Amino acid sequence: MLLTISCTRPEGADWPASDLGYLLHKNPSRMQTFEQSYGIAHVLYPEAGDDRCTAALLLEIDPVRLVRGKSKSTLEFSLGQYVNDRPYAASSLVSVAISTVFGTALHGRCKQRPELAETALPLRIELPAVPCKGGAEYAERVFAPLGWTVVATALPLDPAFPDWGDSHYLRLELTGTQRLSDALSHLYVLLPVLDGSKHYWLDTAEIDKLLRFGEGWLTTHPDREWITRRYLTRRHTLVRAALARLAELDDADPEELGAIEHDFDDEGTGVESTSSAPSLGDEVSSAATELTATSSLAGENSGAARLPGSASRAATIGAGAVISAHAADLGPASGGTGDPVPATDPRVEASCSAEAGERGPSLAVLRRAAVHRALLSTGASRVLDLGCGQGALLLELVADRAFTEIVGIDVSMRELKIAARRLRRVREWQSRRVTVRQGALTYTDASLQGYDAAVLMEVIEHVDAPRLKALEQAVFGAAAPGAVVVTTPNSEYNVRYEGLAADAFRHSDHRFEWSRAEFADWAHRVGATYGYAVRFEPIGPEDAEVGASTQMAVFTERDGKNGDEKGVA
Repeated sequence: MLLTISCTRPEGADWPASDLGYLLHKNPSRMQTFEQSYGIAHVLYPEAGDDRCTAALLLEIDPVRLVRGKSKSTLEFSLGQYVNDRPYAASSLVSVAISTVFGTALHGRCKQRPELAETALPLRIELPAVPCKGGAEYAERVFAPLGWTVVATALPLDPAFPDWGDSHYLRLELTGTQRLSDALSHLYVLLPVLDGSKHYWLDTAEIDKLLRFGEGWLTTHPDREWITRRYLTRRHTLVRAALARLAELDDADPEELGAIEHDFDDEGTGVESTSSAPSLGDEVSSAATELTATSSLAGENSGAARLPGSASRAATIGAGAVISAHAADLGPASGGTGDPVPATDPRVEASCSAEAGERGPSLAVLRRAAVHRALLSTGASRVLDLGCGQGALLLELVADRAFTEIVGIDVSMRELKIAARRLRRVREWQSRRVTVRQGALTYTDASLQGYDAAVLMEVIEHVDAPRLKALEQAVFGAAAPGAVVVTTPNSEYNVRYEGLAADAFRHSDHRFEWSRAEFADWAHRVGATYGYAVRFEPIGPEDAEVGASTQMAVFTERDGKNGDEKGVA
């Protein structure tokens, strides 16, 4: 099996192409040999000049070594284990060789030429035989979005008998300007994906490898779900875990990636079931009963709100229960019918993903960090996360010892079970400080009184405008925490998202999106009504004309009649 990597010196560059040897940590002047568990790997340089340099990785596969130690009772023990394509076709054996022979280059380290390791180089990669039953189209699908120009040529079953047609092997040529470490990580992950198999047993460590070597590109790849499933050879438990972790990295919905099982075991989920809301059905009844009995809210909250997402969230909730919040602004959603509906124009999502990859953390990460800082500034130790969704903010807050009690509230039991599963991964001293339970935000709940702070992160824009006053009364009036942190999209910034129509919302379930002035008017009115001072902060890079993508208001309770603010550190 042969893999060649060629580098051409760009015009005007002050380094020779043969510096590729520094990056690979292999001297171009001699051939080197490395013992592998399945055979021998050779590294040699067919050419190493100032203008062009080519490094070749040649694998001599010993079929006997591949089956050594396997039991005769295993299903795969057959003549096919000795007579197969592994010595000739690129597979997971190549990935292992890349990680062992070119490991330093794969991790992007080079002590002699560190600046070159961070430089995108004109590269050409050639593989004479790549197994790919999907044909050239699949090779194009996985490599082209990463910036490669792909030439995939199907190899005939037998050149002497053209009527037999093509085999499922491709001659693959990739050209592009890439950092060498990125190029090797693409090969490490995607060659086994095209092959669809691994030569070794898979366990949870394989998820870590996928995320480590897919860092920086897998979360934004348009076929990331397919890549994940193929890389983990469709081991369903591993695939679900990997997709859930990818969703966390990209602040996406694990359900949309197929990362969450549809059948839940109610026992041991860590979700608190209270007498006021023991089940979704009881929650509906309880909310409707309480709102009917409360004359100040009954008129404004008649009717029903359809909840987007899973089947449970697509249920009709009486009295206008708020949807599961913390839905990412640019994340996908599904309609109540079960049919997928786009959360945003795909070009907007791609634009945001690209911006996050180029400029730093995603907007979701910046938003959680800003909320975290705002809570610390108020001196809060007991915090409510209202509309906690799948617990992304809970996971961030629970790691900070400043918060002694954290309660997540959400209307969706499915979302809460996902949050509880994620919280099981934290340490015991952290988990005992956090509780998640079901509840709707448009009716009062006496158990929510007495907390230092409450968070409404990306919640209010999911509430029908006529029901906002009910939410205001339930949160600011009845619960009356010492501080309230509210974030919501800045509609003025939407013009900066390429492909988003002028009158379109970022998420299909948004009932409105406010400008900075509209948000300020609402916040000042609420503060004056319920006795809070309010300050505003932008979240994300600020544009001189339209501000930041997300806007945040921090409400702090005034102390009595003198107007002093309480709880400001």
